Amino acid sequence: MLAKSLQILQSKGYKVYREPYRLNIVGYRSRFINSNRFDDEIHVFYTNDKGKWLYHMFKATTDPGQYWLDNPMHPQGTAFLKKGQYIDAYSLGLHRGVYQALVQKAPVSVIRDYERKGLFKWFESGFHDTGRFGINIHRARKQGTTKVIDNFSAGCLVFANAKDYDSFLKLSNEHRKRYGNSFTVTLVDFRDERRRRLQLVAWGSLVATGGLLLLNRMN
Repeated sequence: MLAKSLQILQSKGYKVYREPYRLNIVGYRSRFINSNRFDDEIHVFYTNDKGKWLYHMFKATTDPGQYWLDNPMHPQGTAFLKKGQYIDAYSLGLHRGVYQALVQKAPVSVIRDYERKGLFKWFESGFHDTGRFGINIHRARKQGTTKVIDNFSAGCLVFANAKDYDSFLKLSNEHRKRYGNSFTVTLVDFRDERRRRLQLVAWGSLVATGGLLLLNRMN
């Protein structure tokens, strides 16, 4: 998985950190289109003091839960973090003033105005917004594994398992001790990647059909 992640980030021109314990934090939004499930992943990878790569995958969500889709806090709809890399946009702080989390400290881009039925079909069709919205990285319940998102995410990236989250915090604190309190977060959207491939296939088919028509006319 390390090779694949490095390939994806490098192909998009994103930064890859190679210093010991400087974290690469990548959210992978899955291809599934149903809401309210922890069906995404947060990948964290870095080198140790011997130059060896270490890699962790955590079950998470990068989408808001159904509760906030039905009850948006913003008049233009609930926020979905937009794919991209947000350099030094996060720091260790307190989520809602309660417990330690990675909190947004610089502007990020989101998409709003989704259908509220819980099917994420047209991910780029909503209202694009950039600013400070409290799109944090935190956990769901303080113990065990949470299976349903509900009101645990209003657009944040949320860990399903509390022990996974504790491990992530230990790594984050080591990063802060060495490099200061700034973290880069990257989001890769496989739904969008899939649509892009389908569009390329459709365009290729259209060109091929047009080419055949042109040949028939010439004959």
